[in-house]
Amino acid sequence: MNKVCVVTGGAAGIGRCIVEMFAEAGYVVYFIDKAPEKVELVEEKMFERGLTVTGFVGDIAEEEALRDFADFVLSLENQIDCLVNNACLAKGGILTGCTYKDFLYVQRVGVTAPYFLSLLFKDYFSNAGSIVNISSTRAFQSQADTESYTAAKGGITALTHALAVSLSGIARVNSIAPGWIDTGSYHSDGYVPSYTEGDVMQHPSQRIGEPEDIARAVLFLCDERNSFINGENITIDGGMSKLMIYHNDYGWNYQP
Repeated sequence: MNKVCVVTGGAAGIGRCIVEMFAEAGYVVYFIDKAPEKVELVEEKMFERGLTVTGFVGDIAEEEALRDFADFVLSLENQIDCLVNNACLAKGGILTGCTYKDFLYVQRVGVTAPYFLSLLFKDYFSNAGSIVNISSTRAFQSQADTESYTAAKGGITALTHALAVSLSGIARVNSIAPGWIDTGSYHSDGYVPSYTEGDVMQHPSQRIGEPEDIARAVLFLCDERNSFINGENITIDGGMSKLMIYHNDYGWNYQP
């Protein structure tokens, strides 16, 4: 019997790459996204390739959409194997007056939805169940005016180890913190990346990240052979967050 993977934000970007890679690996994949035309496009492309992928249109900031999505999946499957909480968004921060409503919306998408979907699927995980939350290096360091997104990523990182403890024996729970991942090719056909030498060479790995870098790690964490990895966050950023830079290092000058 094929394993079942559930993905949020699966119609574009890293989420779409995860959907495609899991389908290619033989999983039955269900994903939710709020963009109907993109959901339909992903379904069509996967069908053309003979892959089993089913989309669902809904805004995961809304409790009703989460319940409807879980009910839909469970009406077709007796159990699931993997839940990938990928969806999030940014609505700025304190310098641009991110509103109370906007700030809470980002937290509902980025933290509340992963928690609630974990709750809804809790009793339906296979013996080798796995939850992977997509965090960000912004959970640990920041640029200015990113509070809405940064708070959500900090929240989902902490939620990861809390769920890992609570769901012991039910599902192992880990998170991945991507750095700079160029998702352009998973947003539009014919995308051509354009980087400066500095963009590339600032990374110790000397390249920009690709969605496949993240999807491969998600697939790894969902493999039951790696079940001793639990409650962890894996940073995938080409080594960028380990590079210590002060004034006059690497040609960088601080200009207040």
